[in-house]
Amino acid sequence: MNSVQNPSEEKKYNKWIVLLSVAIPIVVAILFMVKIPNVEPLSFLPPIYAGVNALTALVLISALIAVKNRKLKLHENLMKFAIMLSVAFLAMYVAYHMTSESTKFGGEGAISYVYFFILITHILLSIIVIPFVLITYVRAITKNFERHKKIARITFPIWLYVAITGVVVYVMISPYYV
Repeated sequence: MNSVQNPSEEKKYNKWIVLLSVAIPIVVAILFMVKIPNVEPLSFLPPIYAGVNALTALVLISALIAVKNRKLKLHENLMKFAIMLSVAFLAMYVAYHMTSESTKFGGEGAISYVYFFILITHILLSIIVIPFVLITYVRAITKNFERHKKIARITFPIWLYVAITGVVVYVMISPYYV
């Protein structure tokens, strides 16, 4: 595939990238504080969205293998699926927190430091990865593959870390769910 060296094609998406990169974390933070009264808590969701995170990690790794083997259509489809999985995770995560109280980690000692380190890096990188995913995706759809590859080398490990640590956080906190 040839790269299109037309940065103006990418630029028309910049407003959306900035808007979504700012709006998503703000909306999630606001909705995280909103509790819907008189509804059944969606307490069944955490293992499901942890599973979605695990599947996202597997899809990301599969997409990397696909592109390394020059299976570009498969890579494209897997990446679109990974984005859909991330959106589904976010919807379930917000729905859970709008209907349920946050679970406190009950571990003590060194394990609590490990947990909070993983949790904080997971949260911060989940915010940071948003513009990276969007820019990487735009560079692919505008066929600017050289620039796509450059940023994908940054996006991939961050996104993979976020997906894997989402599962780790769930496993560590799951004994404390009510």
